[in-house]
Amino acid sequence: MHDKSITFEEYLYWAAITRAEEEADNAKYVEHKGPMTAKSMLKDRFSTYKYQSEKTQPAGVEKTNGQDAPTDSAAQNDAIITGVAPDEWKQASRAIRTAGWGGVFYLITTDILGPFSTPWAFAQMGYGPGIALFTVFGIMSYYSGWIMWRAFLGLDSDKYPLRGYGDLFFRVFGPTSRHLINFAQGLQLLLFVSVLILGNGQSISQISQGPDGGAGICFVACLVIFMCAGFILGQIRTLQRFSWIANISVWLNLLIIFICMGIAVNYPPNFKAVEASYGIPEGPIYKFAGTPPDGMASGGSGFIGSLNGLNQAVYSYGGCMIFAAFMAEMRHPHDFWKSLLIAETFIYVVYMFFGIFIYSFQGQYSFNPVMQGLSPYNWQTACNIINLITGLIAAALYGNIGMKVLYIELLQELFNFPPLTVRRGKILWAFFIPIYWVIAFIVGAAIPQFSYISGFIGALFILSFTYTLPALLAIGYWVQKDAMTEEERFDPVAKTYNYVDSGIKRHIRGYMKKPFFNTWNIIYLLGGLATTALGMYSSIEGLIGAFSGKSVATSFGCAAPV
Repeated sequence: MHDKSITFEEYLYWAAITRAEEEADNAKYVEHKGPMTAKSMLKDRFSTYKYQSEKTQPAGVEKTNGQDAPTDSAAQNDAIITGVAPDEWKQASRAIRTAGWGGVFYLITTDILGPFSTPWAFAQMGYGPGIALFTVFGIMSYYSGWIMWRAFLGLDSDKYPLRGYGDLFFRVFGPTSRHLINFAQGLQLLLFVSVLILGNGQSISQISQGPDGGAGICFVACLVIFMCAGFILGQIRTLQRFSWIANISVWLNLLIIFICMGIAVNYPPNFKAVEASYGIPEGPIYKFAGTPPDGMASGGSGFIGSLNGLNQAVYSYGGCMIFAAFMAEMRHPHDFWKSLLIAETFIYVVYMFFGIFIYSFQGQYSFNPVMQGLSPYNWQTACNIINLITGLIAAALYGNIGMKVLYIELLQELFNFPPLTVRRGKILWAFFIPIYWVIAFIVGAAIPQFSYISGFIGALFILSFTYTLPALLAIGYWVQKDAMTEEERFDPVAKTYNYVDSGIKRHIRGYMKKPFFNTWNIIYLLGGLATTALGMYSSIEGLIGAFSGKSVATSFGCAAPV
């Protein structure tokens, strides 16, 4: 799967054949499934689709991009080299592709939907800049997902299955890029889990304080409790199992939203929590159309505060880095655009409505996460308990993908660990999951500043994976693809491609095929890099201020920041 001798053009060739076969298989699946009813939808949530190997080649794939389809001699050569017949390889490749686009919609929504920081983001930016930035980042997030979808369809095949974000860059830019991407992705997902441990540890701490606001459980112990829960749910290995749990998570998040809206209308903000985290004392509530003046934003003054709000907008749309993993387990990845469009539209509407609504009632005292900014203890506790459930699901999902990246790309590839589908692999998975969560706990306990650490991760990793790197992928993918000419052919027997030229001349031809599109992606790339630098600067300034005495929380301390 990571053979450096395989050319970009060969990946395109086999991908086109696989897409045609998937279309034929999907048509049969839809016909077998019959009309959609409530009963069939419920049954489908608990069932897995099993690929049935076809001995005959599907109609419509005799020619691929104007090239001849693979011959029997090519298939025989592959069987001799690998020791595996083509049908057996295809059966194994399709065995894990069981998720439908409806299930992936819930996975995307669970992955991206994080409305509980949006009121705080609006409190740092004001109505106008907040609406503008959430809209722009929402549109660009969909565009990045579209880029990854198109690249996945063009490069993934049964012969060379594509498993993650790093594989896309390997096939476009080579092995070094893949190692860098996988390392960054594994680190980012680990930090995601750290942030969720921190945020849900704050929920446990608030619950333990009681209605009188006592000391409660030691804050580090609260983080340990959530970490231990992650040990258990983290044992789930497949996304098919997660899609049903993710379905529940989406509806629970909506329940929290409705409760928070009702409480914000009838009760004041949680002044105690805001002062403990940001050092802002109780006072009148203010809202602003533009950037709040100095002293009226908990994330900092002026430009710094606006950038910290921007970081939360970036964080709110993060998730693009595991889209490839979702598509890799889809029965019909061509349908991914449906999942993406519906999920992104739903998420944007929730962000706009919820963020503006809560900010309108809580103003500069909007808290991150929002349920911890509710003043009535009973409602605050109810939301915290529900948030613990959804947070654990999200953390387990990130841990699942992050651990797969580390296991498959590092342990299995470099140290010959067994696959996760065999008994020894399953045992090792059960052993490594607790270690993964312990490392995430150490990071969260060492930096107990939820808004600033999540903003830093958003600037350094989420912005890069969601905006900057997809722009780079688009440039590399379409320049190489458009440089191909009608005279060039891939020979599946000899595994060679007859290039008519190479070097800068070839790249210029590919670039000029879509000059405006490629130029736009370069501008998109540069804009992402600039925003990353600004976001990291504001988060670091916020962390310095928090550790200078604004927050009562300290590294591995018992005092809670809520």
